[in-house]
Amino acid sequence: MESNAVLLESKSSPINLLNEMHQLRLLGHLCDVTVSVEYQGVRAEFVAHKAVLAATSKFFKEVFLNEKGMDGPRTNVFLNEVQVADFASFLEFVYTAKVEVEEDRVQRMLEIAEKLKCLDLSETCFQLKKQMLESVLLELQNFSESQNAEEESSPQPSILLESKAAAVAEADQADCPLDPPDSPADRPSNRVSPEMPATKSKEKT
Repeated sequence: MESNAVLLESKSSPINLLNEMHQLRLLGHLCDVTVSVEYQGVRAEFVAHKAVLAATSKFFKEVFLNEKGMDGPRTNVFLNEVQVADFASFLEFVYTAKVEVEEDRVQRMLEIAEKLKCLDLSETCFQLKKQMLESVLLELQNFSESQNAEEESSPQPSILLESKAAAVAEADQADCPLDPPDSPADRPSNRVSPEMPATKSKEKT
């Protein structure tokens, strides 16, 4: 009688494998490739494992699969126009699946990921840039909303000016005649208005 198949799966094995490979690289054990990086006169060499680089980078995979023969105990790969700090961060990422970089280096890490054809690093950089952009947009939106709230709570200058102008106009109409000062009606004259005697006569009667 056949028994049912069961799945034996370790959740920690991939992490343990990466950690062990990382420790081997840091100690220089079983490393079979040396990557020389040079940028603007600054040069550095990094030892690593072909299998790890080939599994995480299509660029290195093509290089290792197409090499004719071994140069010696280790294969040498030369990379130009790649900064030393960026390649060190790239190696840390492919060996640990994480790396901490400054915000202004995210774009450079994306460029090196595209240059070395590392899909995992490219996707990680894209996601991080998306989060950074969304964070900036959210801050701008909150700032804009706070500005609008302040403007709505404070009286509008135009409304204040209009109300003041209306008040001044009403005061002028109450204190001053409608005719302009230079009109003949407002000029001093020795003549008596024809209405004056009639008013006086009414008062006398």
